[in-house]
Amino acid sequence: MSASLATVSYIGATILFILSLGGLSNPATSLRGNLYGMIGMTIAVLATVFGPRVTMAGIPWIIGAMVVGGSVGLYAARVVKMTQMPELVALMHSLVGLAACLVGFANYIDPAASAQLTGAEKSIHEIEIYIGILIGAVTFSGSIIAFGKLSGKIGGKPLLLPGRHWMNLMGLLVVILFGWQFMHSESVSAGMIALTVMTVIALLFGIHMVMAIGGADMPVVVSMLNSYSGWAAAATGFMLSNDLLIVTGALVGSSGAILSYIMCRAMARNFISVIAGGFGTGGGAPAAAKGSEQPAGEVVAVSAAETAELLREARNVIIEPGYGMAVAQAQHTVYEITQHLREKGVNVRFGIHPVAGRMPGHMNVLLAEARVPYDIVFEMDELNADFPNTDVAMVIGANDIVNPSAQDDPTSPIAGMPVLEVWKAKTSIVMKRSMASGYAGVDNPLFYKENNRMLFGDARKMLEEVFVALKS
Repeated sequence: MSASLATVSYIGATILFILSLGGLSNPATSLRGNLYGMIGMTIAVLATVFGPRVTMAGIPWIIGAMVVGGSVGLYAARVVKMTQMPELVALMHSLVGLAACLVGFANYIDPAASAQLTGAEKSIHEIEIYIGILIGAVTFSGSIIAFGKLSGKIGGKPLLLPGRHWMNLMGLLVVILFGWQFMHSESVSAGMIALTVMTVIALLFGIHMVMAIGGADMPVVVSMLNSYSGWAAAATGFMLSNDLLIVTGALVGSSGAILSYIMCRAMARNFISVIAGGFGTGGGAPAAAKGSEQPAGEVVAVSAAETAELLREARNVIIEPGYGMAVAQAQHTVYEITQHLREKGVNVRFGIHPVAGRMPGHMNVLLAEARVPYDIVFEMDELNADFPNTDVAMVIGANDIVNPSAQDDPTSPIAGMPVLEVWKAKTSIVMKRSMASGYAGVDNPLFYKENNRMLFGDARKMLEEVFVALKS
């Protein structure tokens, strides 16, 4: 393939990637967007493999690597459950970071990569390598920790070391110092020492950064790491002088940054406070209420049969899914109940909070998998004004995103966070396993309100009982 044809192919792939992002922004067009992305990636890979920069001797190695990687990806796509998507996404981000590190080291020790470079060009190339490895190492180690937290292998409680901000500052200063030494290294071996020290510090920083972030901020962490992986890919593109990799990396990096901003705004937090960490516990310990902070009222528990009766008598129902629905894999039963109620003339809608679940769009993905119609799934801002006219607001495994403390208690850790105002419905039903607090570690006054009912137990099991009672 000639250089001009490869360039045209790259331009076509870039256009398809942009169309893919546009399609993925809406559930109704997400399949088309996904298809655009797959076609664009196929064109990009073929243009690279058969382009002028790859020799015939290297093609068998590339094909072999593609077969191995493709097999792993196909296996993961077939066996990983939809509820495991957050940790899978984090794991994929780690691979992008690892690739950036390996390419950076390989590019530095390859004499052919910099043989023709002198003066400013050589300095710019070395900066690209240094920054690329730095971003890649932070992305790799941070994503591994995020994977551990999302999969439950590492607790969600933030690890707050004494003087952690000073530690981060010292690490940054050391990275800058060794960057100066790297730029002035007289040999590859001397440069490798500085590069290795920086990589170790970057890996430790990635671990420390994500370990200090509590479970309540994990949706932001996922989108943040998505952005990091994009910038790591862009840095790799600069190292390899690959225009397509630069453009696609910038697309992923910028879209991830915008998504992180949206997530932060949905939690009334800023990006720096998320990085500083400390918000959210392991999610599961009862909230520690003290004195006047103790919510007033009593919890009123209901049975599945009583829940079914409330739904049967309702005309307007809004369902608010949370991570508990994902853990219980109850989305299919939710769809069956929704379908049954709609056949009886009940207006059923879904309210989705931007940070519901463990990654952006987590609830939308689960509902789409269960075939819940797109046109009855709404964002929080579209439904909040309708709760006063709603007969039943049914909360399935959510906690912090329906906590009235965000509006009523200025001293609450989640004060100012936009929430679904389910307590304004005539009756709210909260499904939980216990009275444990959410990932923010804050008690929820919603549970004690007069118009609220608690349906305790595994979400899937209880919803199946509700469905049986509805049909009887």
